[in-house]
Amino acid sequence: MGTAGQRCTTLRRLIAHESVKEEIISRLKTAYSKVRIGHPLEGNLIGPLIDKHSFEAMQDALEQALSEGGRVFGGQRQLQDQFPNAYYVSPAIVEMPEQSEVVCSETFAPILYVIGYNDFEEALRLNNAVPQGLSSCIFTTDVREAEQFMSAVGSDCGIANVNIGPSGAEIGGAFGGEKETGGGRESGSDAWRGYMRRQTNTVNYSRELPLAQGITFD
Repeated sequence: MGTAGQRCTTLRRLIAHESVKEEIISRLKTAYSKVRIGHPLEGNLIGPLIDKHSFEAMQDALEQALSEGGRVFGGQRQLQDQFPNAYYVSPAIVEMPEQSEVVCSETFAPILYVIGYNDFEEALRLNNAVPQGLSSCIFTTDVREAEQFMSAVGSDCGIANVNIGPSGAEIGGAFGGEKETGGGRESGSDAWRGYMRRQTNTVNYSRELPLAQGITFD
């Protein structure tokens, strides 16, 4: 939220179990209502969107969410009289009946889509059923769920966190994504490779000359 949703690892989708979804939405609304919006150098958490186009893209996404059956809370322009040439907005929470087209799109704005699920396998399918694959996270006290989420049959993202959000990157970990957000890794164990010339060596220490594929001549 601190970058007004303009971050590649910003949480866009909250997939919540149906038994706690309404409580989570209620608590989020309370938290969002207390967030300070304004100049980021004056102690405020949410600064402006980068430009008018970004603001219009956010409003278009919210309108599309409404047309796809969503319920929108927030998302209005703020501080227009004080900053007529800047585009401050209140963060939006959007409760969606399903993972529709707009939910699968990146807007780079402070929009959080909330979707319900009933079992863990359904949640995994929803997590992976988007074209992006950079960062993901799970909050659970079930070790089996956590291990599956991080396994080859779990999250298909380049980053899969447990009990911590998806934003940011650990300096010691490789950073990069899969699918439409693929393209290799940087930092972590991959960082030093960019500064080296990699070479493959085969050294024969015997006094014989072995031939490829074990070929011998009489």
